[in-house]
Amino acid sequence: MQVAVVTFDGFNELDSFIASALINRCRNDGLEAFVTTPTPVVTSMNGVEVTGQRPMEFVTEADVVLIGSGVKAREVVADDGLIARLPLDPSRQLIGSQCSGALVLARLGLLGDMPACTDRTSRPFVEARGVTVLDAPFHAEGNIATAGGCMASQYLATWVITRTLGEAAARAVLDYVAPVGENQQSVERALRAVHAGEAALR
Repeated sequence: MQVAVVTFDGFNELDSFIASALINRCRNDGLEAFVTTPTPVVTSMNGVEVTGQRPMEFVTEADVVLIGSGVKAREVVADDGLIARLPLDPSRQLIGSQCSGALVLARLGLLGDMPACTDRTSRPFVEARGVTVLDAPFHAEGNIATAGGCMASQYLATWVITRTLGEAAARAVLDYVAPVGENQQSVERALRAVHAGEAALR
């Protein structure tokens, strides 16, 4: 199973790297994430240059697509050519967004009436697209999920691992990366956020 972590110019390092790093701890179980970029090299909001591991066209074959955030998100959604390179299909793919990545999902018409999570800066722009924004870090309906706040990227990764490999795999990853002495609390907090986000509208 392959995960495309879509990473645009001006990206937030926390959003792309935390999700991909956590998911890649499951390589031996057949789940692998790749930083997927529209150009060979993208530069983060803090000036870090990253060479993409996969080109944007990879999103069509990926089993999971996560849309990262960044300071140029509004430019991304205004670029018809760039948006056309994201032919996502929630009937066969898990699709998630991090923070301002919700703008991309809204632009693609994937949210419909579904409420979304995003960061505080992006909230008014997401709402301007007719999307209800939740005061929550994570929300999922079916095969689409959104996360809000940089550190919520761990919840997006937890959702992906749980949906593809099961909760035991997610627990193992979270336990490994948790601060020493806070393992149980960290694992339970992440799983609680994901379960609450999936159950919110039941």
